[in-house]
Amino acid sequence: MAYDNNTTKRRRFKHLSEAERGIIEKLLELGYGIREIAKELGRSASTISREVKRGTTTQMRTDLSTFEKYFAQTDKAVYDKNRANCGRKSKLFEVEEFLEFAEEKILKDKWSPDAVVGYCRQELGFSKDKMVCTKTLYNWIGKGLLRVRNIDLPIRVRLKPRKTKARVAKIKPRGKSIEERPDSANNREEFGHWEIDTLIGKRSSDSVLVTLTERKTRFGMIFVIPSKESSYVRDLFIKLQRILGEKFNRVFKSVTSDNGSEFSELGKVLNELGSEGYYTHPYSAYERGTNERMNGLIRRFLPKGKEISKISKEAINRIRDWYNRLPRRIFKYKSSLEKFLSEIREICEVEVLEKLLMEV
Repeated sequence: MAYDNNTTKRRRFKHLSEAERGIIEKLLELGYGIREIAKELGRSASTISREVKRGTTTQMRTDLSTFEKYFAQTDKAVYDKNRANCGRKSKLFEVEEFLEFAEEKILKDKWSPDAVVGYCRQELGFSKDKMVCTKTLYNWIGKGLLRVRNIDLPIRVRLKPRKTKARVAKIKPRGKSIEERPDSANNREEFGHWEIDTLIGKRSSDSVLVTLTERKTRFGMIFVIPSKESSYVRDLFIKLQRILGEKFNRVFKSVTSDNGSEFSELGKVLNELGSEGYYTHPYSAYERGTNERMNGLIRRFLPKGKEISKISKEAINRIRDWYNRLPRRIFKYKSSLEKFLSEIREICEVEVLEKLLMEV
């Protein structure tokens, strides 16, 4: 017959919650007794009795007579104060003789902490309450509580951190580098400089989102293309040019992208349309920080792996509108849409903008 040697009984009780204390207060006002309240809450009568005693205070009436009343808030305050005093207290100030000896041996004689602990226990006869174990001594050294530091422990500094090699960019920019981008675009002083990226849903055989973010106003546009092919990105800008006409290169003065294959023709097509395309350094997503921020917000609604081809255009437009209508602290809590409209009105009619957003 097999016997279970584990005789430790697990404590199954839970501390009373604020809601339960509130119930106690209400039931006491209704005239319930301690046992009746305990039955209602499924608690021990002694537990309820202790709670009532702890939370009961003396109150004074207008005629200066006094009476006792239980308050849930008072009970919680006393409970929190008592809990703050719970737990094991540090022995740091109770073992000062041991620590002075340890510091001297480790710093001057180059002893290890374990050697100090063993010597104090075996040779000097330190009792347990006058010293600490090896692990605690190491922890205190690591926390900087002693004059000894980790660098003073040869074994600790022997393990050198792994060297990380700087990532060498093997991809050359596909066109003009971001270093050639004008200061007016870098400083967000001039309207019409955009950042672009793509968002994928499923790994294969799915549509792709193209996100465009204007740097000055943080205004964003979202378009759907069949796949991550450069021809679809090229066709997108050709369509934008047809809508904007001669105003295209005033709305899209420049577009900055990464070095993804889908943007391999971006610089060429923009030059043909009278605009400029710039490419960030490889592995430098922070150089398109405005667009990356927009993509992060979109991912709240379209997490990775969600099939984009099954999402309606109306749903995508709602996400775009939500993003553009967010109050922004940088604009004193005005939205990107408000800032964008104030800029675009100086270039073209609002009807053109509506066509731009609805038909593409």
